[in-house]
Amino acid sequence: MHTTQAEKLVRKQFLISPSQVKKLSRLARDEETSVAEMVRVAIDSYNPDAPTIADLDAPELMALVSKRLKEAISSTKKANRTIGKALKKLSKGEL
Repeated sequence: MHTTQAEKLVRKQFLISPSQVKKLSRLARDEETSVAEMVRVAIDSYNPDAPTIADLDAPELMALVSKRLKEAISSTKKANRTIGKALKKLSKGEL
């Protein structure tokens, strides 16, 4: 859920620890996005009323695990394609 440029944003200041700054910076770099976008996504994702894993019964838990596994497989395939393309370019001396 990325913020669109047309959406009006409001500047806010928050106090966070140096370790949290470091973590946010690393996560944003890894996701190739801004720290501000990482914070917006985290806020949008937060739902205190969402059931915890302990609240799920077996079928719900299996559905959640299946969904997360499919997401991980998809992400891994995408990463493998990107690495494969980079390796081809390297072997051709294009990088």
